[in-house]
Amino acid sequence: MSAHDQSLRRVGALTTAKFDVDWNAVYQRELPRIYNYFRYRLGNNALAEDLTSATFEKAWRARERYRRDRSRFSTWLFTIARNVATDHLRTRRLEVSLDHVRAYPSPGSPHETFARQAELQQLGALLAQLPDRDRELVALKYGAQLNNREIAKHIGMSESNVGTTLHRIVTKLRERWSEGAME
Repeated sequence: MSAHDQSLRRVGALTTAKFDVDWNAVYQRELPRIYNYFRYRLGNNALAEDLTSATFEKAWRARERYRRDRSRFSTWLFTIARNVATDHLRTRRLEVSLDHVRAYPSPGSPHETFARQAELQQLGALLAQLPDRDRELVALKYGAQLNNREIAKHIGMSESNVGTTLHRIVTKLRERWSEGAME
């Protein structure tokens, strides 16, 4: 096979590996997961909105570079989100705010709503105390709703190590939560 034929074959492989993305469907499906990832990771709703927007903008601009033969689209999108978060954390100190969690309207009395808001603020404060790596694991698991295998791929840990580490983090959070409830 000539060099020209090999070159054409590579170009053909690239062309077939790409596909047209239904951006409306992607946006509807992935927006809540990306937003929650940033919210858990950074603890700031407004910042989560800004970085979610930046993630989708970067994905749109880089859409020609996505290769479905290398990863699922959601994996590619979360890689962009992780890079956006890392870039943000490098350029700006993490601000810890206890009023970063909005209380969402819930059925019930004002007392229940107030109690729920206080619990969300306590959880936000506990998450802010975690080391960055632990906060990222929690954000990927509970914010982005990724499974342990997907998390392992993103951060370069084994799947079992992800599960063990998350278990330890959740145990630590429960202990600190109980300590806070006793005060």
